[in-house]
Amino acid sequence: MKIGSKIVLALLATVCSNVSAEAPATMRVDYYHTGNHDTELFSLDRVVIEPLPWTGNMQQPIDKTSRGKYLFEIVDPESGRVAWSRSFSSIYGEWETTGEARQMHRTFHESLRFPIQAELFEVVLRKRGPGNRFEEIWRISIDPNDYLVHRESALYSDRVIAIWESGDPATKVDLLLLGDGYTADEHDAFVAKAREMTDVLFATAPFKQRKNDFNVWALAPASAKSGISRPSTHTYRDTPVGTSYDSFRSERYVLTSDNRNWRRIASSTPYDFVEILTNTETYGGGGIYGLFSTAAANSEWAPYLFVHEFGHHFAGLADEYFTSSVAYEGPDVITEPYEPNVTALLDPDNLKWKHLVAVNTPLPTPWPKAEFEEHSMAVQERRAKMRDANVPESEMNELFRFTKEYAEKLFSQNEYRDAVGAFEGANYEAKGYYRSAQNCLMFTRTDYFCAVCAAAIEKVIDEYTRPPN
Repeated sequence: MKIGSKIVLALLATVCSNVSAEAPATMRVDYYHTGNHDTELFSLDRVVIEPLPWTGNMQQPIDKTSRGKYLFEIVDPESGRVAWSRSFSSIYGEWETTGEARQMHRTFHESLRFPIQAELFEVVLRKRGPGNRFEEIWRISIDPNDYLVHRESALYSDRVIAIWESGDPATKVDLLLLGDGYTADEHDAFVAKAREMTDVLFATAPFKQRKNDFNVWALAPASAKSGISRPSTHTYRDTPVGTSYDSFRSERYVLTSDNRNWRRIASSTPYDFVEILTNTETYGGGGIYGLFSTAAANSEWAPYLFVHEFGHHFAGLADEYFTSSVAYEGPDVITEPYEPNVTALLDPDNLKWKHLVAVNTPLPTPWPKAEFEEHSMAVQERRAKMRDANVPESEMNELFRFTKEYAEKLFSQNEYRDAVGAFEGANYEAKGYYRSAQNCLMFTRTDYFCAVCAAAIEKVIDEYTRPPN
């Protein structure tokens, strides 16, 4: 389905007119984040006023969920009053925990978006330190009236398609499905996939119950060639969004480091969150809280990938699996993680989801960990050999189906299969971290969130759609 540019422009004009007349413009601060394992530096790139009004929830200017590794604040320099704040995570924040960060410096481009301020203000960036407290690491003064502040135009407005509309963007969660690796001739296929993935999301609780709190938009700038880069197989593409497999040398990890360009594309649409759909079949994806998520749209496992990775991006949920290979180095000391769905169980009497635990559920909670771990480690070894041999994706899918069926059968025999408790094995570690349920979309390729993850998702929806309590 193709929509004429005049119709789409009229649609966006209607969307913008529906935003409250008091809605401010959208401002973006682009900056460079440089460092290594021990050093962290920041430098300003540019300040931008985006073409569309701010669509976030002006009734909740202060972030109360605090899910990310970083937090930024917009501060009045005279009074010290915080006008806006949001927590987030970043590619740099993940990269600094890899072995490569011990060997070299790298630079990543990042952005902060917020309602425009009328007068001189300060951007204060904070990072979690001891005890997970946010500590200041960068401060810069910004004059919004400086003539060097760049005014962007909506260059891609004629490509925007409304997938699902439920109302005023200022009181809804605006999700952008951003396609990458689709040629002009494949645009209809992208739109069909965007609709399919939207249906998948809204078939999954708690998104199912909160569907009318969302708007969903789709945009796919045309690529010269079909597909995205996969360097481990010597496949390279110059795509508009710049997504690629093999991020951090993990064959399944799909990210883009071209932040400046994808922000430029996305500013043609209202958005709070972004999921990038890649025109690829090979299993892969990624998700970073407050930044974006990705999913291989043509994979047999696209529904799982889409929702799982969106869980990271939307709600700051941690991975609950612990047998897959990752590039991150484990912590020297186990501390309580800030993610809402995993715990170090250092204080069982004050478990963060204690209110959901039945009095007769033991902590830690028994589950067939040894059997699962033995099976899963063997599968991971087999999977690595299959990837090295570059076997057809159909063979990988068969392996994934086998592991899913094995886990479901094994878990069904456990007395605490439906309990909320503390099940050891989470956050990429076999010992020392615990998840709240035996199974969940953040643990295996199942199709449901556990009660703790679902509650964490609902809190974010509320923050973007409701007045403060």
